[in-house]
Amino acid sequence: MSYPKRLAGLATIDSFIVFLSIYVSFLLLNPTPGIIQSKTLLISALTIFVAHHVTASFYGLYKKAWAYASVGELKAIIKSVTITIAVVSVVQLIGVQHIYFRALMITWMLHLMLIGGSRFVWRMYRDSKVKRTNGEFKPTMVVGAGQAGTMVVRQMNQNPENGLKPIVFVDDDRTKQQLDIYGVNVAGGLKDIPRLVKEHQIENIVIAIPSMPKMDTAELTKLCIDTGARTQTIPRIEDLMTGKVSVNDIRDVKIEDLLGREEVELDMKAIADKLENKTILVTGAGGSIGSEICRQVMRFQPKKLVLVGHGENSIYLIDRELKGMGQNTEIIPVIADVQDRNRIFDIISELAPDVIYHAAAHKHVPLMEANPFEAVKNNIFGTKNVAEAADTFGVGYFVLVSTDKAVNPPNVMGATKRFAEMVVQNLAKTSNTKFAAVRFGNVLGSRGSVVPLFKKQIAAGGPVTVTDERMTRYFMTIPEASRLVIQAGTLASGGEVFVLDMGEPVKITDLARNLIKLSGYEVEDIGIAYSGIRPGEKLYEELLDTSEIQQEQVFPKIHIGRATPIAESEQLYVLSTLSTMKEEELKLTLISLANRKIPESPSKSLTKV
Repeated sequence: MSYPKRLAGLATIDSFIVFLSIYVSFLLLNPTPGIIQSKTLLISALTIFVAHHVTASFYGLYKKAWAYASVGELKAIIKSVTITIAVVSVVQLIGVQHIYFRALMITWMLHLMLIGGSRFVWRMYRDSKVKRTNGEFKPTMVVGAGQAGTMVVRQMNQNPENGLKPIVFVDDDRTKQQLDIYGVNVAGGLKDIPRLVKEHQIENIVIAIPSMPKMDTAELTKLCIDTGARTQTIPRIEDLMTGKVSVNDIRDVKIEDLLGREEVELDMKAIADKLENKTILVTGAGGSIGSEICRQVMRFQPKKLVLVGHGENSIYLIDRELKGMGQNTEIIPVIADVQDRNRIFDIISELAPDVIYHAAAHKHVPLMEANPFEAVKNNIFGTKNVAEAADTFGVGYFVLVSTDKAVNPPNVMGATKRFAEMVVQNLAKTSNTKFAAVRFGNVLGSRGSVVPLFKKQIAAGGPVTVTDERMTRYFMTIPEASRLVIQAGTLASGGEVFVLDMGEPVKITDLARNLIKLSGYEVEDIGIAYSGIRPGEKLYEELLDTSEIQQEQVFPKIHIGRATPIAESEQLYVLSTLSTMKEEELKLTLISLANRKIPESPSKSLTKV
C-alpha cells in the first residue's frame, strides 16, 4: 500500500476512534438523549479530534511500520493520547469553567485501547500468519542470548519467509539460563550444544555473539559444525541495529571463520602518506592477490592506479570493477608481460609510479616442477625486469609478493621465488628504491588453491583428494594477504622479508573435513582419498628459516627477517647461465642455491663468466 493511501486509512480510523471514545464516555456517565447535543461534548469532541491528529503526526503514528511494533511504538501511543486528553481538559476549563475528570479518564482509557488495538492488531495478525508455503520451518538454535541473539530471534519471527523457527537459545550466562526470551527458552550453555541439537532435532544453528574473540569463535564454530546442523553467523551487531542488514543477511559459516585469527589492522595514516594522491602500479593485477591489492589501495585515493597483467580478460574485469567505485582515481589498464623487459621499462618510464606491488608470478608447485624454464622466466627474470626498472627510474617503494615455499625449498616454484627475493635484496644494497618482500602462507580462495578444488570435488560427490594425511599448511585470507603487502611498503627500509604471524599451521585433512561439513555432508558421504605427495611438495611449510627469525614484531602481527642473499657476482653468473642449462641441471642449481648449498666464492664465479 502506498504511503498516501496508508495515511488516509489510518487518519480515518483514528477519527472514528476519537469521536467514539469521547461520546461513549459521556453516554456511560449520563445515558440521556440530550447529552448528544451538549455544547460541552461538542467542544470536547472537536478538540480531541484536532489534538489527536496533531500529536499523532508529531509522534509519527502515521509513519511507523506497525507489523514490527514493540515497546517504542506503545510509548509513542501513550504520549500522544495523554497529551490529547490534557489539551481537552484545558479547553474544557477555559470554555465551560469545569473539567469533566471522570469522562476524560474513561475517554483516555478507551482512546488508548482502541488506538493501540488498531495498531497492534496488524502485528498480531502478521505474527499469526507465520507459515511457509514450501514446507515446514527448520528448527533453529541461536547461540548467544544477548542483544544480537534476541534481535535475530525477533527478526526470525517477523520474517517467516526465511523458513527458520527459533526453538532454543544457548548462552553461558547463568542468569539467563532457563528464562524465555521472545518465547524461546535459554536451555543451556555452549557445552550443551551437541545434546540440545539432538534433543530438539535442530537443523540450523545461528551463531550470534559478534563480540566473541575470533579464536573462541573458531572453536565454537567447529563445535557447531560437528553436530551436523547447518551453521550460520550474523553480520555486525551495529549493522543489524541500524537496519543496514537484517536476518536475511545471516550468512553461512565460511572456511575463513575456522582460522581463528584476528585480522591485521592497518596503520592507516602511514599508508595514506605513501599512497594518497600518488601513482601506484600493481603487476599481476588481474590475479587473486593483485586484484585485492588494487581494491585495498583504492581506499587511500591514489592519483593513478596502473593495472599491469598479461591476461586481458582478468585485467578487463578488475578495470571495470574499480572504475565502478566512482572515485576520482585514474585507472590505467596495461596489457604486458613482466618477461618483456623493454615493455616493462617503457611502462615504468612513462607512468613514473611512486610505489610498485609486484604480484605477477607462477605459483602452482607441480606445474612449475614440470615446466621449470617457465618458472625461471616469470618468477626470476620477470621480477628482475620490474625491480631493475624501479631502480632505474627512481620508484620510491617496491614490494615483492613472495611465499612461504621460498623457505628451504625442495621444488622449482619455491626456489625461483627465493631467487627472486635475493634479486630484490641485492638491488636494495645500492638502490635509492626501498625494496622489500612479503611471504605468505596459502591464500584461501585464490586461483589454484586447495579450497576451490575441494569444493568442486565435494559438488561432484567426492572423494576429496589429499596428498598426505600429515600435510600441514599456513593459511590466510586474500584481504589479509593484501593488507600485509600494503603495510610492508610503509615499513620497508631496504632488503627486508616481512612475514605475518599466521598462528598455527592447519592440517589439510582437517580442512577437507571442515569443508565437507560446511557443505552439508558427512565425511563418510563424500570420503577423503590420499593420493601421495606430488613432485616438489613438502609435508609442512616454514615462513622463516631458523637463521632468519627475529622474534620482535615491527608491527602488530608482522615479523621481519633478514634472509641472506647469495653474492651479487654469483647471482649474475647463475642468471647468465640458466638459459643454457638442461632441465635437471636447472632444477638442481636453483634448489641448491635457494638452500645455500653451493659454497662458491665470488672470484670463482667471476672466472666462469
